[in-house]
Amino acid sequence: MTVLGVALIAAAIVLFLAEAHLSTGGAIGIAAGVAAIGGAVLLLLGAGAGAAAVLIVALAVGVGCATLLFVGRHRIVPSLRARPHTGREALVGHVGVVRSTAGPEAQVFLEGSLWRAEPGPLEHADELHEGDRVVVERVNGLTLRVRKAEEWELSR
Repeated sequence: MTVLGVALIAAAIVLFLAEAHLSTGGAIGIAAGVAAIGGAVLLLLGAGAGAAAVLIVALAVGVGCATLLFVGRHRIVPSLRARPHTGREALVGHVGVVRSTAGPEAQVFLEGSLWRAEPGPLEHADELHEGDRVVVERVNGLTLRVRKAEEWELSR
């Protein structure tokens, strides 16, 4: 039983490290907690500890594992909800200027680059004119979905 207890503790450590590097939402962490509790119980039973000691240690290990998972999740969740600062996704919400409306797609100057743009579902292509200020609603490949900017968006 001692060998199995040590193996479960080692597996718990490996699983906690895996949880830290994989985005499983805590599933691997819960398995690590169960392995840690099982390993501690087996080690204590193998050493001849009483049932009360085994129960107290199992509860303590369980609370420790749950605390570790809670603290880790509490630190990770805000970064997952944060708005992107780089890449195409970061362009959503930015204001650009229509440079050309020739053809089926307009061209918008945004963040130092010229992008293809198409009007949003509530706008028509003939409503966009050169010099109009537009807001990016979505990025699809290298094409921006835009709509005309409102006054409050221009003052930001």
